[in-house]
Amino acid sequence: MLLATNNINKLKEIRKILVDYEIKSLKDVNLNIDIEEDGKTFYENAYKKAKAIYEVSNIPTIADDSGLCIDILDGFPGVMTHRFLGEGKSDIDRNNALIEMMKKYSGEDRNAKFICDLVYYDGINIIEGIGVLNGKISANIRGDNGFGFDSIFELSNGKTLAELTNDEKNIVSARYMAVSDLKKKLRKRI
Repeated sequence: MLLATNNINKLKEIRKILVDYEIKSLKDVNLNIDIEEDGKTFYENAYKKAKAIYEVSNIPTIADDSGLCIDILDGFPGVMTHRFLGEGKSDIDRNNALIEMMKKYSGEDRNAKFICDLVYYDGINIIEGIGVLNGKISANIRGDNGFGFDSIFELSNGKTLAELTNDEKNIVSARYMAVSDLKKKLRKRI
């Protein structure tokens, strides 16, 4: 299978979970393509990427779209998670911006969730895996083992995702849940 991403961290996480399958990256098959994520939902973006990459490569493809959704902000940043500050901004820039936005909130008003929607497409089958991880936005950046919003996403145990080991994070992450969900469905259908 081909994973429709250039994100090395996603590739590593998914390969660890889908150990029964050979997962190739876009780079592995010399494919340099960037699909515009202009859908209104995580599913729309994941499906669009999986279908577009499959049509170019003719290799069964998995694509994901995921993001952080903050309850009190009506799901913001949602599908714009990586781009809500515009292009060229770093994880630290985005984390600091969200910490600033959330300063006036406390308790349950800080509730958020990571959502990962994963779509497998092989020209015939469309199989979706979904993962949701509930938590809250921390008051500050904590931990150095992660990327994206891991250092500001606090779990019920009081730790951010970035304060967990890779093994700990891999068994609770939304991506882990989505890949596990997809893996079960793949075994039933393919």
